[in-house]
Amino acid sequence: MSKQVDYYLTPQSPFVYLGHERFAAIAARHGVQVNLKPCDLGKVFSVSGGLPLAQRPPQRQAYRLVELARWSEYLGLPLNANPTYFPVSGDAASKLIIATQLAHGTARAMQLTGAIGAAVWAQQRNIADAATLAQLADEAGLDGNSLLKASDAQAVQAAYAQNTQDAISAGVFGAPWYVHDGQPYWGQDRLDFLDRALAAS
Repeated sequence: MSKQVDYYLTPQSPFVYLGHERFAAIAARHGVQVNLKPCDLGKVFSVSGGLPLAQRPPQRQAYRLVELARWSEYLGLPLNANPTYFPVSGDAASKLIIATQLAHGTARAMQLTGAIGAAVWAQQRNIADAATLAQLADEAGLDGNSLLKASDAQAVQAAYAQNTQDAISAGVFGAPWYVHDGQPYWGQDRLDFLDRALAAS
């Protein structure tokens, strides 16, 4: 049986962006089957007690900016800590990722997930805008308009709702969140632990 990791994410998260390519490389190195699960973190927060960024205490907001700058420099990834289009809804982007996964498989959906994160945090693009999402899919070698239409399908809506319920059931309270062999790992700064667990399994 192949190694598996449940990958819970919301595509507009800066920490998903910072960790995504590293996670993809770790998964490839260990031959992992990635169960890609874009979810509605707002609904997860309503159960877990999490707060949207604007409602967090100023101390936490300030430290978040320190961490973003620190990780961006360490990883050599471009990141604008105050992008033009943020906060931004991730619902449409999540459904586009799911539609891509259903039509083209997880590898292509993972590629699109990375492009969406970079669009927010490195390229100042609005991922809540349908035309922008279609363009991002086109740039990834996909048919953006067709996938946008597909993202309205009942199967995609149901998958998004199920991913969100799965996240709640799994005890998720932030993103990115990885689950391997029943063990949770919250945050891209826990990828080293996940890497070691995969090596040992």
